[in-house]
Amino acid sequence: MTKRAMTVPEREAFLAEPLVAILAVQAGPGRAPLAVPMWYGYEPGGDLTLITASASRKASLLRAAGRAALVVQHANPPSKYVYVEGPVVEIREPATSDDRRTLARRYLGPDGGDEYVRTSEDVTASMAVVRIRPERWLSEIQSR
Repeated sequence: MTKRAMTVPEREAFLAEPLVAILAVQAGPGRAPLAVPMWYGYEPGGDLTLITASASRKASLLRAAGRAALVVQHANPPSKYVYVEGPVVEIREPATSDDRRTLARRYLGPDGGDEYVRTSEDVTASMAVVRIRPERWLSEIQSR
């Protein structure tokens, strides 16, 4: 089995795939980091985008810590992962239907994403858009 770090284009292309990330954010003194699965948006060279409830524990911790990390993995051979960490550069409230639609379409396709937003429109005003600027990266590809 061989292991190697991904090239910059490989890791950015991998992160741009619609995979579920684990968001990790400092949870306070004497606590382990909060680590939860999240949908995210990413365009190569850009910021990571998350949407969460404005009043959620995640949002509170992101505001307090000002930094976060995401891990995205693909376990099927060749297994791959990308870890990215950076500062929270924006928390914009409220999210818009367009913000939510863009993210939902990434994971559910055009019809599914539109339906998801349409059937949950009542929560849009209580959501926040979080942008994290990638600053530190770790990545790996394992092949046989």
